[in-house]
Amino acid sequence: MQNHDHILLIGPMGAGKSTLGLALAALLGRTLLDVDAQIVMTAGKPIPVIFEEEGEAGFRERETQALRDLINAPAAVIATGGGAVLREKNRRIMRAAGIVVYLQVAPDIQLQRIAGDANRPLLHTDNPAQRLADLQAQREPLYRSSAQLYFDTSTLDPQAAAATLAAQIASFKAQHA
Repeated sequence: MQNHDHILLIGPMGAGKSTLGLALAALLGRTLLDVDAQIVMTAGKPIPVIFEEEGEAGFRERETQALRDLINAPAAVIATGGGAVLREKNRRIMRAAGIVVYLQVAPDIQLQRIAGDANRPLLHTDNPAQRLADLQAQREPLYRSSAQLYFDTSTLDPQAAAATLAAQIASFKAQHA
């Protein structure tokens, strides 16, 4: 039975979905569920290996299944992957599962946060900054159309950001009750 009281965090890699998600979940007394971690657990192999063996299409199939699995859990904070919004079915699943929050981040901060992270196969390129800009240009309209709330993570530390975002979520819920 699908739970409809999740908080789903979407946005580009390095926006803080996992880091802020953990702080937000702790503050709200919820569990953080991570779509990428679910994919790795069910596949039994790391994301770069999935991309290598199955391509991005295979990874996206696994992503949709992981999202479907996680929305059946008790109310949680769910950190999605940066590309989860690429599929319309994922956007529908997320919107039906709870409040979708688009975590935004300044490009220079994003690049600092993900520098040296080998688990990001889409950034295995000579120009990661350009690749991030291209991904953002492609995905920005999808993030915006999927989310009910927008939250900039560029400047606040995770605990302060979690407190501010929790207040925004509470206000949103009160307005839409």
